[in-house]
Amino acid sequence: MRVKTEEWRRFIPGVRMYKGMMTLFYNGEKLWEEMGFNGHPLVYDYGERESWEVIIILPGVEVIPELTFFDCSNIKKVIMADSVRRIEGSAFFTYCDGLEFIRLSRSLEFIGKDAFYGCVSLTSIFIPPSCREIDEYVFERCTKLIILGLPQNVELGEYVFQNTALIEASPIETDENGYYDRNDDEIVIQWIKSINNEEVFALHRACASYNPLPEIIHALVQRLGIKAMRMPNAIEITPSQYLAANPFTDISEKDIINRYILDSMGEV
Repeated sequence: MRVKTEEWRRFIPGVRMYKGMMTLFYNGEKLWEEMGFNGHPLVYDYGERESWEVIIILPGVEVIPELTFFDCSNIKKVIMADSVRRIEGSAFFTYCDGLEFIRLSRSLEFIGKDAFYGCVSLTSIFIPPSCREIDEYVFERCTKLIILGLPQNVELGEYVFQNTALIEASPIETDENGYYDRNDDEIVIQWIKSINNEEVFALHRACASYNPLPEIIHALVQRLGIKAMRMPNAIEITPSQYLAANPFTDISEKDIINRYILDSMGEV
């Protein structure tokens, strides 16, 4: 589910069906009592929170408070307006196990501790270059998380990607539960940031980047050949997979192939 810019203007806060899914249009209000995990929901009761399938963070919201969507087990998609700067700790903590898709704010600066801990259905995440810090344990136990777009300059806390498919695909040694040693954390961070650094993976980098540029992708495909779109990197992810999962672009593999064919025929 993608939201066009002009659509934001029509949204008002509240819960209603939108494109066939029960959707909360969130205006930044406090939804969880401040008592940590022993608190209780405000505004909406447990039953209402369990009914939400999509969360749309409305324009003007700058901060998603701590534990806001804790225990919202049926959320599948989260789409943020570009006004959001901070996601506080445990905002989508552990029981958001149906969460599959996140479109982060282009203005995001900070993601707090445990924010997406235990979102076991999440397979991809793309961090905008505005993000300066991702606190500890943010994506820990997101066991299916493998596709990642990550700026080089973002500061990562401890165990951000602990017990994920990304770590499982890495050369880092883990125990029987999929956890690596705390002493290996810096090695893990360096490895994650270097996955697509080699020149042979330039197309992977382009497709995984924030706001991929069509002309750059087309130029790389012209140079490398159309088969490069299906070439896996060290973690077995292809440029096509990065592009399909990237929430910051509407470019598709079909667009790339069509352009390549037309170029080959001299019609572009």
